[in-house]
Amino acid sequence: MSRITALDPVQVSGKTAELFTSVKSQLGVVPNLMRTIGHSPAALEAYLGFSATLSKGVLAAKVREQLALAVAETNSCDYCLAAHSLLGKGAGLTAGAIIDARLVRAEDPKTDALLKFAAAVVEARGLVADEALSAVRAAGATDAEIIEVIAHVALNILTNYTNHVAQTVVDFPKAAELPAAV
Repeated sequence: MSRITALDPVQVSGKTAELFTSVKSQLGVVPNLMRTIGHSPAALEAYLGFSATLSKGVLAAKVREQLALAVAETNSCDYCLAAHSLLGKGAGLTAGAIIDARLVRAEDPKTDALLKFAAAVVEARGLVADEALSAVRAAGATDAEIIEVIAHVALNILTNYTNHVAQTVVDFPKAAELPAAV
C-alpha cells in the first residue's frame, strides 16, 4: 500500500494538470510515479525537464535505459525495474540485455564500463575511487559521457528514492526475475 497516494489525474488542476496532460500526450498514460511526484508541481516539472534535457545528450537511448536498470537494481527499486524493463524494450534492448544491465554488465565494453561506473557512483555515494574513473576512461568514455552518467544516476536516484519513500504502486508489468545463479 502506498504511503503517498498517487494523485488522480482527473481531479488535479493548475500546473499539475498541465504537466499530467503533457505526460499523457507522450506516454498515453500518467504513471503512478508521476502521479506521486505531482504532489509538488515544481518537483515534477524539474524531473520532466531534467529527463527531457538528458535525452538530448551524448548517451544513446539504449545506454540511458541500461543505466536506469543498473541504478534501479543497485537501489532495489522494483517500480523502476518494471518501468525501465518496458522502456528498455522500447529502446531496443533484448530481454538478455535488460538482465545484463540489472547485473551491471553489457556486451559492449564501453557500455559495460559506463554501467560499472554508475554502480560505483551509487554505491560510493559519489565518492568514487580514482580506479573507477580510470577504468571508465580506459574504456573510451569521454568527460561528457562521464558527467551524463552522473546526471543519470542523480535522476534515477530521485525516482528510486521517491518510490521507496512513497511505496509507489507498480503500474508496469513486473520485471523479470534474475537468474538464480547470479
